[in-house]
Amino acid sequence: MDFDVAVIGGGSAGYSAASTAQSLGARVAIIDPGPLGGLCILKGCMPTKTILRTSDIMALMRRAEEFGIRPVDPQASLPAINDRKNKLIQEFTDYRIQQLKDSRFTLIQERAEFISPHEIRVGDQTLKAKSFILATGSVIADYPVSGLTETGYITSDDVLQMREAPQSIIVLGAGAVAVELAQFFLRIGVEVTLLQRSPHILSKGDEDLARPVEHRFRQEGMNLFTGTNILRAEKNQEGATIYFQHEGEEKSVRAQTILQALGRRPNIDGLHLESAEVETQKGRITVDAKMKTNQPHIFAVGDVNGIHEVVHIAIQQGEVAGHNATHPENEREVDDRLKSSVVFTDPAVASVGLSEKECQAGNIAYLAASHPFDDHGKSMCLGETHGHVKLLCDPVSGKVLGGHIVGPEAGELIHELITLMHFGGTVKDLAGIPHYHPTLAEILTYPAEELLEQLG
Repeated sequence: MDFDVAVIGGGSAGYSAASTAQSLGARVAIIDPGPLGGLCILKGCMPTKTILRTSDIMALMRRAEEFGIRPVDPQASLPAINDRKNKLIQEFTDYRIQQLKDSRFTLIQERAEFISPHEIRVGDQTLKAKSFILATGSVIADYPVSGLTETGYITSDDVLQMREAPQSIIVLGAGAVAVELAQFFLRIGVEVTLLQRSPHILSKGDEDLARPVEHRFRQEGMNLFTGTNILRAEKNQEGATIYFQHEGEEKSVRAQTILQALGRRPNIDGLHLESAEVETQKGRITVDAKMKTNQPHIFAVGDVNGIHEVVHIAIQQGEVAGHNATHPENEREVDDRLKSSVVFTDPAVASVGLSEKECQAGNIAYLAASHPFDDHGKSMCLGETHGHVKLLCDPVSGKVLGGHIVGPEAGELIHELITLMHFGGTVKDLAGIPHYHPTLAEILTYPAEELLEQLG
């Protein structure tokens, strides 16, 4: 079988690449052994945000008296929570499968492996293509914690299928998945201990964004340890014990189960990349801004290249690869200025562009200003006063270099800053945009005005 473009993987990045290439006139094959749908729909973004909605509502119900309502004691039903999630995810999955099975594409539900730079084996067939786009996503990574495998643990995949909540849980890790699920369990009534190796949670971002989340976690009753060195895990009659180093002392914590949420890795297993002579670095397929590997006809998009593991970036990368695979004479590049992220904790954390860490590491000059939610009218009315907003700008032009929000509706508010940066906006532009009162969005103008004063 011969195709113009063969896309390996039918998730968000793969479908985006296939759809773009087909719309530009290419004959496209999508190879995916299933289950069809992709990580975001099946085990990532959508199911986790669905269950987080339940725990957020429970947390609000417990605050009823604060708002003049008779106190209530909500009780969670994990089977009901996951049944609701399963119903929604089935709808999303059915729609994606319908898209993949569209007559525009040839869908092959088999595993693919390279046998040469221009050929792959698909089941018992050999498939040739002018271009290949790898979009195989990521899988949960194993980390060398002594005794952890023997002790046993669950992963985020398991959480989404649970029918009974544990009485207590130890969460290993403090990235987005770890902190979101830690707060989920805490709010549905589980005793939670979170262990993080770095000095603060969400360690890829600036420290000031993590501290309000840590404060809220502890306020809600979570046992949170940062700056730890996990030594070993042991199994016992009551469940599991983790031994760790913290502030110069060896400590231990015991729980019914362990959630291993230390991260994911690119899924390159079984692709036989060596047969295609495709280079990798630390398990990631290396690509340039055009999403090309060292083989100019082979592209890699989404989690498998490890650049920025979020869906909208994967979709953008897929669009660029799909275009470049069909129009090599007019190639495009991914705009990495607008890399953004949202962590759906309470308070939520959202960022776009450069962080202070990145500016300092890259010797990039910047000005910064922030404003707290506890000094903002609408957030005070809502009783949501944790966190702040922060803007970074060029010290000469005032062009916005980065925006960061930790607080209520951060994942929604960040889009004003994404839009501003997309069009190359300045803090003067932001300060001059009318904002309705009273709204949460007004708070973005306050650091903009402060930066205008700094700019003179």
